[in-house]
Amino acid sequence: MKKLTTFSAILSFAILGRAEERLTADQYIEMWKVTAIEQMNSHAIPASITLAQGILESGSGNSELAKTANNHFGIKCHTTWDGKTFYQDDDAKDECFRSYDHAEHSYEDHSLFLTGRSRYAGLFQLNVLDYKGWAKGLKSAGYATNPKYAELLITLIEKYNLAQYDLMPNLPMEVEREKQLASLTVTTSTQDVPPSAGKMDEDEIEVNLNGNSHQIKLNKNRTRYVIVAEGDTFYRISKEFNISLWQLYKYNELGHRDVLEVGEIIYLDPKKSKAPKGSNVYVCAEEMSLREVAQVEGIKLKKLLKYNFSEEPDTKLPKGTKVILR
Repeated sequence: MKKLTTFSAILSFAILGRAEERLTADQYIEMWKVTAIEQMNSHAIPASITLAQGILESGSGNSELAKTANNHFGIKCHTTWDGKTFYQDDDAKDECFRSYDHAEHSYEDHSLFLTGRSRYAGLFQLNVLDYKGWAKGLKSAGYATNPKYAELLITLIEKYNLAQYDLMPNLPMEVEREKQLASLTVTTSTQDVPPSAGKMDEDEIEVNLNGNSHQIKLNKNRTRYVIVAEGDTFYRISKEFNISLWQLYKYNELGHRDVLEVGEIIYLDPKKSKAPKGSNVYVCAEEMSLREVAQVEGIKLKKLLKYNFSEEPDTKLPKGTKVILR
């Protein structure tokens, strides 16, 4: 999938003015609130929590780690990190921290850090408006060693009214972009585009729904999906089936920058944690990644990674590879 750029870098220059100026918390919020909302839409992490953590961990963007390494969330290297690094004293001397080319990458990595680790899984059972539960959950899961970490986050959220950004699941900028894309495309056929080879099994059920231009299908797990046709956008599909954009992104483990491709599978319900009984293994009919298999089979990617003892969601597997599904 292709990625679209945002305007955070431009906004940051407008607010900063001069590199040596220190940001206030209000300026930091103004600079990064759109990105925080985008991350909420993509990963279901409250924007208020992301902003509060950014303020606290980076000193409103003024810390040496934030200024030199573009790391706004104090994320350390850990064993899986193979990117740039920055060393500074923390709990121990010369600890390794992740370094990014752009601060926006730090926001994306923060979301991936939380969604990709089992110890934070309980947070995603909470309502996105429950910032207090999220703050306490982050502390309990060991995000920070400060015993008052949850209290500090809650204080920041309430002081700067950050919870207002949790009420913006459909980011106006994103909706307008999708509207523009929809208006510029013309669908030449209302029939479904058939999936590419190896994408779906033949025994899946099709369900006709009057009034919708897409044909709803059910996979073996009884999860509803549609096949992307020419001219489709996230906005168009969300309106057709009365699903919020952030839900569509979350169900399909995609981000707001992803662009739909013809023949792609898009789920209208959350994917399952495992395949039904009797469907224990998927054999790749072509070179595929675990991310692609997860979408084909309607199984959550983090579960598929766990079943197959892998941390490589996007590495292509050779044709004929057997993937464990439950």
